Amino acid sequence: MVKTVVVYFSGYGHTRKVAEEVAKGAEAELVVVNEQGEIGEAGFTALNEADAIIFGAPTYMGGVPWQFKKFADESSKVWFNRGWQDKVFGGFTISASLNGDKQVTLIYLQTLASQHGGIWVSLGQLPANTQASTRAEANSLGGSVGLLTQGPSDAGSEAIPQGDLESARRYGARVAGVAARLRG
Repeated sequence: MVKTVVVYFSGYGHTRKVAEEVAKGAEAELVVVNEQGEIGEAGFTALNEADAIIFGAPTYMGGVPWQFKKFADESSKVWFNRGWQDKVFGGFTISASLNGDKQVTLIYLQTLASQHGGIWVSLGQLPANTQASTRAEANSLGGSVGLLTQGPSDAGSEAIPQGDLESARRYGARVAGVAARLRG
């Protein structure tokens, strides 16, 4: 069995909800980036021992929040020794707007994984993009690089569309499945 870790920062609880759903799909451990942008020694140990790492961060002002960036900068100590070389990676983000420049955040997460020498896993889900499609369907935002999700700014995580949460579970399972095949 592969070990998958979801490492994420959540400012208002929305990203936490998506991280929990991704973790369900991947049967993954959760590592929280705290308000100071830290995960501690135990968090880095979990990531170092993982076969797959899934990054999660909200999109604030067109990118990851400073707390996630601080964690990413701290990972340069691992980068220097190629500690995450050839691990499987994935990533997800959430913002209040349907677009909200989430793609920029995903590209940042993909670049971080690539800096570490990782193998990035795309979303792998067809978009729900017909006239009859609704937000209750998986991948209604039409992502491909990674998981895009949305939650209204005036509501809690319970308002995240069920289609986004289903996409999250499927994506977690996909990343863990790719890691299992590569480890195999």
